[in-house]
Amino acid sequence: MPYTVPPVNKTAAHQPSSRHWLVRVLLWIVGLSVAGVLSLSMLIGVSLVMAYPKLPDISDLAEYSPKLPLRIFTVEGDLIGEFGEERRNLTPIKEIPQVMKDAVLSIEDSRFYQHGGVDYLGIIRAGFANLGKRKSQGASTITMQVARNVYLSTEKTYTRKIYEILLTFKLEHLLTKDQILEIYMNQIFLGNRAYGFASASEAYFGKPLKDISIAEAAMLAGLPKAPSAYNPISNPKRAKVRQQYIIERMLDNRFITPAQAEKARAEVLHIRSGSDKQKVHAEYVAETVRQLIYAQYGPETYTRGMNVVTTLQASDQEAAYKALRQGIMDFERRQFYRGPEKFIALPNNPKDLEELVDEALEETPDNGDVMSAVVLEASARRVLAIRQNGEQFEITGEGLRPAQSGLSDKASPAVQIRRGAVIRVVKLPNGNWEITQLPEVEGALIALNPNDGSIKALVGGFDFVKNKFNHVTQAWRQPGSSFKPFIYSAALEKDFTPATVVNDAPLFFDAGVTGGQPWEPKNYDGTFEGPMTLRRGLAKSKNMVSIRVLQAVGARNAQEWITHFGFEAEKHPAYLTIALGAGSVTPMQMATAYSVFANGGFRVQPFLISKITDQRGKVLLQTAPAEITEEKRAIPARNAFTMTSLLQEVTRSGTAARAQATLKRPDVYGKTGTTNDAMDAWFAGYQPSLAAVVWIGYDTPRKLGDRETGGGLSLPIWIKYMETALRNIPVKELSAPEGLVQVGGEWFYAEHGASGGVLNLGGTSPTGKAERETPAALPKPDERSRILDLFRN
Repeated sequence: MPYTVPPVNKTAAHQPSSRHWLVRVLLWIVGLSVAGVLSLSMLIGVSLVMAYPKLPDISDLAEYSPKLPLRIFTVEGDLIGEFGEERRNLTPIKEIPQVMKDAVLSIEDSRFYQHGGVDYLGIIRAGFANLGKRKSQGASTITMQVARNVYLSTEKTYTRKIYEILLTFKLEHLLTKDQILEIYMNQIFLGNRAYGFASASEAYFGKPLKDISIAEAAMLAGLPKAPSAYNPISNPKRAKVRQQYIIERMLDNRFITPAQAEKARAEVLHIRSGSDKQKVHAEYVAETVRQLIYAQYGPETYTRGMNVVTTLQASDQEAAYKALRQGIMDFERRQFYRGPEKFIALPNNPKDLEELVDEALEETPDNGDVMSAVVLEASARRVLAIRQNGEQFEITGEGLRPAQSGLSDKASPAVQIRRGAVIRVVKLPNGNWEITQLPEVEGALIALNPNDGSIKALVGGFDFVKNKFNHVTQAWRQPGSSFKPFIYSAALEKDFTPATVVNDAPLFFDAGVTGGQPWEPKNYDGTFEGPMTLRRGLAKSKNMVSIRVLQAVGARNAQEWITHFGFEAEKHPAYLTIALGAGSVTPMQMATAYSVFANGGFRVQPFLISKITDQRGKVLLQTAPAEITEEKRAIPARNAFTMTSLLQEVTRSGTAARAQATLKRPDVYGKTGTTNDAMDAWFAGYQPSLAAVVWIGYDTPRKLGDRETGGGLSLPIWIKYMETALRNIPVKELSAPEGLVQVGGEWFYAEHGASGGVLNLGGTSPTGKAERETPAALPKPDERSRILDLFRN
């Protein structure tokens, strides 16, 4: 059979060749991939080797010490001031409540205690979440955030990411997990100038971190991602949405139970508004302390984290603040209405209207209880106004009285209250509204313990934001009749007694005597009552009596005597006019001087700072109240006691009789003061445990009003303050010191007995012609014109 060749299968013949080519291609791909990986690994390795030595030294984090602000507190621990670029309250991890840690871990890094710094599972999870367009918890761990926030910039580059990873590993190697978490929870920026969760808790909720609830912790934990976007003050809706999500995350991580989650979702949070002030209004005190600390520590004041405890009593300070503001606003109600602060054109569209009103009121913010509003409708009987957030209200009846002139059809355009006017209003205790205006007048109140000099309350003006000038320490003003007790004190050492009779009769100094214009001083009421005792003369604040007493004592002697109380002689020229308070004093000086009477004759040095500590509690300075010793005696004890007796008469039957009548206690002493033309109104007084001074006046001196006096303006403020300050202080009966005797109900120095005589200096009757005085103790010619101007009618 012939041999035949089988047919060739071309496909089968080429299979080995095709497979070989495919294998070669795959091998090349694998080889190139491996080479690429190895090259990349080598590149990364070289980069890491080169970058690692350039990493910042992080050993200082083992003793974490961030920039901390200066914080100022009352004696009870109430925060009254904070100064620094960053608000931060360093809180050790053991003092951070577990609920706060759980909330942060739930949203930022739930596997924080399991991973080694980089959460690879978290990276994979984040990647899938992003692909699925679901909410992501992010791939950055807390350790990575610490590395980024403490040491690195915010730029998004591969180089920075490499440094971030390296720093993360370095941090995990150097520090414990708790140390890393402590740094994160104190370092992170959370908006509203708050750094760290302790500071944020105070900024947003007004409470310490240890007291927050689950709902509040969840709200705070939402801030690190975007402090502005999730700020509960400026963006409450977005903040609420994120808070609810974090509560779910806490539940998913089993940090809270379903019941706790349900309760937290429903909890209504009380967020502090952006205009909230601190609980204790002590802005002038805080600024004074800041200046004192800066003078000692320089720029470190704002970064070292010092805590300053003042001598301030929180209840006293708040009472002083409210009393002064109330007194000034009561005075403002008696003033002519000066008109709205500005006018804006209002649209008819409700939405546009609210936006424009909110914008206008942002530019004229509330001043405490003196709030701003925009007028929608106005007539003589009714004003409809609107506040921020669309709150509308009516003002009628008595609430219109302070601005009645502005509601008249004849009012000038600048004064007339009409649609679009931006006005000031206050809410009265009965719930009704009243139109008012920001006051132009200023005031001051200072109170201190006369036995050691510790300051218990200090209010330097109506409002610190409006006027930062501290009138307690910086305002040099004429004290008027409130200065008379120091002249009387000098007289007691010149053989005067409370029973000495002095003639309250007219005085006249002609041009030949003064070298200028004639001077005929007057009593405040313009009347003269004839001979009266020293006690009666001081109680009724008789100017003629004070001038005659000074003539007898000698102006030079009186000038030297007042320095015993801390006054500066050069600010009180040795002329007869110092009998009427023509010198210059500050409210602080007056409080210190009256303390000499209150404590039995000793000079005390006012002080405000009791302790300074660093951020870890180490005491840097502690001030112990100075003991009163005979070395600090300023005047004899019997002089102080006798003056206290005279000043008690002032508050019992004299120009300040309202003091004892209102406070219903006899152990209050003091003196009213009203300068010429009523430019300054004073009341200076004390109880043996507390000396307080109130001053009212304009910064640029001008008349307060024809009927305004220290007794009508300043005394009510002093009484209002003392109602709180003396509430739990028992009445104190003073014991007479050695060297005094009592005869017929009056006190005398023992060597004088009851021999207080009559000082008449010419003896004219109260209805007779004014006595013409010799030039003794009058100003020198070059000073006469200036001094006489102070008391010219």
